[in-house]
Amino acid sequence: MRGMAEKQATMLSAATPDQLVPQDHPIREIKPIVDRALSELSPTFNRMYAEVGRPSIPPEHLLKGCLLIALYSIRSERQFCERLQYDLLFKWFLDLNIMDSAFDASTFSKNKERLLKHQVAREFLGAVLAEARRRKLLSQDHFTVDGTLLEAWASLKSFRPKDGGSEPPATAEKNPSVDFRGERRINATHQSTTDPEARLARKGSGKEAKLCFAGHVLMENRTGLVVDVAVTQATGTAERETALDMLEGVPGAHRITVGADKNYDTHNFVTECRGMNITPHVACREWSNVDQRTTRHLGYQVSQRVRKRVEEIFGWVKTVGGGRKLRYIGVARNQLWAELTAAAYNLVRMAKLALTKPAMAA
Repeated sequence: MRGMAEKQATMLSAATPDQLVPQDHPIREIKPIVDRALSELSPTFNRMYAEVGRPSIPPEHLLKGCLLIALYSIRSERQFCERLQYDLLFKWFLDLNIMDSAFDASTFSKNKERLLKHQVAREFLGAVLAEARRRKLLSQDHFTVDGTLLEAWASLKSFRPKDGGSEPPATAEKNPSVDFRGERRINATHQSTTDPEARLARKGSGKEAKLCFAGHVLMENRTGLVVDVAVTQATGTAERETALDMLEGVPGAHRITVGADKNYDTHNFVTECRGMNITPHVACREWSNVDQRTTRHLGYQVSQRVRKRVEEIFGWVKTVGGGRKLRYIGVARNQLWAELTAAAYNLVRMAKLALTKPAMAA
């Protein structure tokens, strides 16, 4: 029998967003962790706002919104606010009712300075890692470090001489075609007018040069969680310098190991690691700075195998988290994005581990 389409809209309903989100949805494993982490940040939120005045959008909503943008590959904050108006899962995650209206997209930009000033994203990532420690998902002994290039939100056409010298001829079009043939453009003499902190860099020989930032990740080897993340200028040596800074922040005074690729097999990096009571499990070049004192141990082979898991983090950040081309201008705002995106990755990873734990126990 053919079913008939009902034209009459339901006038009254007692349904709530919580009833409409499937009970076995993976995000149900994520939301309690997020709520617990945000409750720990409540004193920080109190310092961010004045005690009197017009009530603002709760900062919890802004942070949850940033997480949803990363988890569901939302292209922009404006698109997120449009989707929040009709997506019941988003409203449930933000603890909104069905009839509650979405807030304006300008709320994100107006509150970014508050989030940056109080390092809220850094504290939130720390709270997520604290929950991972309570669940015994983090070890304090074995780590991996790596870096990648993140394309900046700036066009090569904006890469112009710092002294305001002569520019290559351009057509009269709205988006002109510019010919830079024959002009030597380097970071020492040129700078982007769109994002002055971006640097011209390339991944390797034969690759095209782009305006980029450098992204750095410190990964814990047992479960592959992100322990620390940083965005810096792409200077060419930033990978090793930032790696040492992140390793210095690892708690405890005991000896640890750090896996890395051949780019970290330099005299300075290996020497600095040994001086910090860190065993450098870096991949060996033809003339390596790592000798058999390190490579003869089984742990070195394990680190070399596990370190490749860090590429999964970069892959997720670029394909799902929106890091293929950065959305923000400057190091500070992209650092805030990186910390929240790393927290989102950790939440997904922790949810998967929680769902597979019963099967592993059986």
